[in-house]
Amino acid sequence: MILASKSPRRKELIQRICKDVKIIPSGVDESLVAQKPVEYFAERLARAKADQVAQEHPDELVVGCDTVVILDGEVLGKPENKQHAFEMLSRLSGNTHKVITGVAMIQGDKTASFSEITEVTFYQLTEQEIKDYIDTNEPFDKAGGYGIQGQGCLLVKKINGDYYNVVGLPVSKLSRELNLFVNRK
Repeated sequence: MILASKSPRRKELIQRICKDVKIIPSGVDESLVAQKPVEYFAERLARAKADQVAQEHPDELVVGCDTVVILDGEVLGKPENKQHAFEMLSRLSGNTHKVITGVAMIQGDKTASFSEITEVTFYQLTEQEIKDYIDTNEPFDKAGGYGIQGQGCLLVKKINGDYYNVVGLPVSKLSRELNLFVNRK
């Protein structure tokens, strides 16, 4: 199996399903403008990543993933700098947003994909809490500007759905979908 992602979190999580995983990141531009409906953006991007890697490895099972944070119908990507992170986290403060991970599987002519949605509610945050979190440098490689598996857990009031989806890979659902995919004729 090939994981078309450079995320160390995804690598760690997918190894719970399959120990023998090769990591081959795609070159797909993740900054593409989200098309409507935004709820399917992560899945479309996951398919593009998996497809690009599968073209070079047509006989192997390739899994592509992408995670987006959506607030009020807008995709919040990875923050570009401290000010951008501050703006994002300020918007998330006291609100509920969606974390959507799209996953695509390709092997030869077989393809399948799905999205998993988890709702995350943040506490009402003070400016100082946001600045202190930004100073950890966690926000800068994460959609929405936070990582629930790190210091970002201090920002989260509650989640409704799969915790691992928020980390970046819905492990349990992927395991089931992979079984269906591999056994499909």
